[in-house]
Amino acid sequence: MADKNFDLVVIGSGPGGYVAAIRASQLGNKVAVIEKEHVGGICLNWGCIPTKALLKSAEVFSTLKNAKKYGFTVENFSLDFESVIKRSRQIAGRMSKGVQFLFKKNNITVISGKGKLVDKNTVAVINDSEDVIEQLTAKKIIIATGARPRSIPGVEIDRKKIISSKEAMSLEKIPESMIVIGAGAIGIEFAYFYQSLGCQVTVVEMLPSILPIEDKEITDILVRSFKRLKMKIHTGSLVKEVKTNEKGIKVTIETEGKSQNLSKLSQLIIQASQGVRIVNHRSPVLV
Repeated sequence: MADKNFDLVVIGSGPGGYVAAIRASQLGNKVAVIEKEHVGGICLNWGCIPTKALLKSAEVFSTLKNAKKYGFTVENFSLDFESVIKRSRQIAGRMSKGVQFLFKKNNITVISGKGKLVDKNTVAVINDSEDVIEQLTAKKIIIATGARPRSIPGVEIDRKKIISSKEAMSLEKIPESMIVIGAGAIGIEFAYFYQSLGCQVTVVEMLPSILPIEDKEITDILVRSFKRLKMKIHTGSLVKEVKTNEKGIKVTIETEGKSQNLSKLSQLIIQASQGVRIVNHRSPVLV
């Protein structure tokens, strides 16, 4: 890259980053975007967009199962889970390419790597080996690094039996049962998706209700709907212990001071707690 001086450098190309970068370029600024993975960030590639594709598939499957209620007879239909996942990934890919096109159209420079603040006007771009591959100067720097899944102590994500939302989006087959820890938007989306497709889902939430930042009227309606699907919901509950073996995972929770072992061994845990990580204090590398 010949010119390494910019009016604006944006670290992160998710919705916060790419919108700011495009608008800044439209206003006449010379802009660079640093992205360590896929253009579009978590939202377009592993969050908002592909999860909505999964939810649409779950809705269609539910409609087909209940077609007689609407006056239709649908025979011999079956679920192709691999195709459901493939469709979701293809939609995410198209969205990411769309953002790449907008970057190109607006003359925005995209640099692959992680951003490291050197000073208030300098950003180093480093690779996975922590080697500096570029150094950029800018009048302004926007940090738009977004959120990442975080592990609860004692429930460390191993990406096999205890997974994050990212792994939940591309499983090879539907598990017989799973526990979703965290009943925010991400946890509830996956809980509904997998329960609708035949997995027995148990949701554990430490706060008094699912979707705790939403209106109680909404959450009450959702709870009734989920219980009709036979989803198990434990609110006001803390995860106290997790034991894994070759058969699956056993979870002990505490509700109102009383411990309870969830009745069956689950095949999978989705750790759906989200945490915003801007700076790792052991290293100034932005994540």
